[in-house]
Amino acid sequence: MSTLPLPFFSGTSTRAPFSFTRKSSPPSAAFSSSSSSLVPFQRVELLRSTSRRTTRSFSCVFYSLKAKAMAELVQDKESGVAATGSSGGGRPEVEHSRTFLEARSEQELLSGIRKEVEAGRLPPNVAAGMEELYQNYRNAVFQSGDPSAVEIVLSNMAVAFDRMLLDVEDPFVFEPYHKALREPFDYYMFGQNYIRPLMDFRNSYVGNLSLFYEIEEKLKQGHNVVLISNHQTEADPAIISLLLEKTNPHVAENMIYVAGDRVITDPLCKPFSMGRNLICVYSKKHMYDVPELVEMKRKANTQSLKQMALLLRGGSKILWIAPSGGRDRPDPLTEEWYPAPFDSSSVDNMRRLIEHSGAPGHIYPLALLCHSIMPPPPQVETQIGERRIISFHGAGLSVAPKICFQEIAAACEKSEEAKDVYSQALYKSVTKQYNVLKSAVHVKQGLEASTAGVSLSQPWN
Repeated sequence: MSTLPLPFFSGTSTRAPFSFTRKSSPPSAAFSSSSSSLVPFQRVELLRSTSRRTTRSFSCVFYSLKAKAMAELVQDKESGVAATGSSGGGRPEVEHSRTFLEARSEQELLSGIRKEVEAGRLPPNVAAGMEELYQNYRNAVFQSGDPSAVEIVLSNMAVAFDRMLLDVEDPFVFEPYHKALREPFDYYMFGQNYIRPLMDFRNSYVGNLSLFYEIEEKLKQGHNVVLISNHQTEADPAIISLLLEKTNPHVAENMIYVAGDRVITDPLCKPFSMGRNLICVYSKKHMYDVPELVEMKRKANTQSLKQMALLLRGGSKILWIAPSGGRDRPDPLTEEWYPAPFDSSSVDNMRRLIEHSGAPGHIYPLALLCHSIMPPPPQVETQIGERRIISFHGAGLSVAPKICFQEIAAACEKSEEAKDVYSQALYKSVTKQYNVLKSAVHVKQGLEASTAGVSLSQPWN
C-alpha cells in the first residue's frame, strides 16, 4: 500500500493559524484577564455556597494536590537529565523562562504571557491562543462547583503554559511511533490531571466493563487488540484513560492511538500529545491540503504503517482507530450528534495488519461520547489552530463483543462486499452503544438506559 488511509485523533480549525480576534489589539488589551462574555473569576465564591457541591470536596483536594505535585515536578526536573528520544524514557529539558511556574495569581499568569511576547520568546498568535484557552478552561472548571476551582485552574494552566513555552523554544519532533514521555516530566499524568476537572464523573458511564477485563486478559496472553471507534474531541485519549484508570489501568496507560499530524504540530496541543502512545499519520481528509506535500505525506504514512506492523508483530498491543478519519460533528439541521460513517478501506487495513502480525488478534467496536467537554469546530478546515470551547460534562465509553471478519465473509460472495459488510457491522455496533450512552449521559436515565446489550456502570463510585 502506498498510502495509509487511517484515521486519527486531532484538531481541525475554523480560521487561519492562531488568528484569534485579538490580533489587532495592543498587547495590554490582548491579554486582559476579563471579558463581559465570560464568567467573572470571582464567581467561584458563589459556587462555594451551593450545598450540593460539598460532595466534591475530596475530589477537589485530590485535583489540587495533583496539580501542585505536577508543578513541583517541572521545577525539580527542569534540566540536566539524559534523553532517550521518543522511547518514553525522557526528554532533555532546556533552560527556559520560569514566568508561568512562578505565577501566584490569575493576573500574574496572564501578564506573564505578555511578558514572554515582549521578550520575543512567544509568538503573539500563539500567545493569543493561550489566553483564550485559559479563559475557556477557567470557566469550564468553575462549572463543576469545586471549592478549589481557583487553585486547580491556576496550577493546571501554569504547567500547561510552561510546557507550551518550552516546546516553542525547543520544538519536540514526533517519530512515526511515539511512546508517551513519562520522565523526567510525566506528560501522561499532566494530560490526565488537566482533563480530570472537566469530567462530571457522577454523570459518566462505562458500558460492558466485563469486556474491558476480557481485553486486558487477552493482552496479558500476548494477543493484539484493535478498538474500532468513533472520535469526538482532542481530549478523547485522556477521557478514555480517565474512564478506565481505576478498573483497567493497563489498558488506560498502554493504549496506542492512531493520530493525525494536527495534534503533533499545534502548539497548544503538542504537550498533551507527548503524553500519549501514538502512531502518527496524515489523514486522507487532509492529504491534498497542500499539493506539493502529498508525496511526502504518503512516504510518511508508509513509514508509520511499517512501524505499526512491527509493533503488532511483538504482540500484547492495543490500538485505537477512528475509521471515520476525523471527529464526529452534529447534523447541521437537527444538531444531533452521531458517529461519523466509517471508511471501509481503513477498517480493512487494520484487519489485514492484525491477521498478518503473527500474534492472535481481535477487533472490538468501541463507542465514545464526550463531545460536550471539548466540541470540535462545526466544519473541517485545512489550517492548523482552532478555538478550544470547553465545558464541564459527563462522558461515556462502551465496548461491544469482538466481531469476526471470517464469519461475515463466509456469508458474502465477493471480497469487496465482505469488507463493506464488516465495516458496517462495526459501525452499527458503535452506533447502538452510542445511543445507549447518550440516553444515560445526556438524558440522565443512568442505569435505566442499559439496553441493546450495553450494561452500564460507574466503576469509580
